[in-house]
Amino acid sequence: MLGLGLGLTTKDFNLVVARPKAVFIGITSQMLLLPIVAFSLVSIFPMSPELAMGIIVLSLCPGGTTSNLYTYIARGDVALSITLTAIVSLLAPFTIPLIFNLTSGYILGQEQAVKLPVIKTIVQLCVITIVPIGLGMFIRHWNAVFATKAEKPVRIFSVVFLVLIVLLLVAKSWQQIPEFFASVGTVTVLLNVICMAGGFYLAKLFVLEQRQVISITLEVGLQNGTTALMITLTILQNTTMAIGPTIYSLIMFGSGALFAWWVKCSQIIDSQDISAS
Repeated sequence: MLGLGLGLTTKDFNLVVARPKAVFIGITSQMLLLPIVAFSLVSIFPMSPELAMGIIVLSLCPGGTTSNLYTYIARGDVALSITLTAIVSLLAPFTIPLIFNLTSGYILGQEQAVKLPVIKTIVQLCVITIVPIGLGMFIRHWNAVFATKAEKPVRIFSVVFLVLIVLLLVAKSWQQIPEFFASVGTVTVLLNVICMAGGFYLAKLFVLEQRQVISITLEVGLQNGTTALMITLTILQNTTMAIGPTIYSLIMFGSGALFAWWVKCSQIIDSQDISAS
């Protein structure tokens, strides 16, 4: 989130006015499509209620710096990607506890329902989202040259940090990984593929530019796994709920890379066709 803030200025939020359709489609896909698909999948596929709630938590999290990085690699609209990540990250501290608590009673049952402490959750999520974003923006305003130089290393470190967390969790539960994949693998793959496809075709339906389509597809498909793990492991202290976000994080690195490769190959083919004509 600090790396995100280092790349932001107040002018970046002008995209909301300059490209309202793209921003609206991106936020709608992120905040409505993901939870709806996640809830539908955990209702259809048999799994323990705790595993299901882990998937729900993941679907409520914003896109992370991973989506911004993959958007850059795929030559998408990086400014749009960063703006969407920032806006949803600012909203997430308030939407996550609200939707989680509404869903928990249905999935876990009223007697066993786990509730996120609303105020505590909002404060903790603000500390890891709004505060570092604001700090990054302040640093950029105070010293733009330093912020520009620091932005890329901090972003890369954040991705490496997420990979490290996931690998440590995998290493800790290595013998159980096949069981975890058997439990939530199908759902996490479907969630990832359906949401990326949904974001892609929704953006196409509203005739957005190709670079905007790329950004929205990746923003919807690559979630902030560290936020989901923080909620499940730190606030809820439930390792079972962390299984879904962990498996999803492994999958999204692969799907994001495949999508970026497919986009770049398509761009090469298109450029060759134009040259030939």
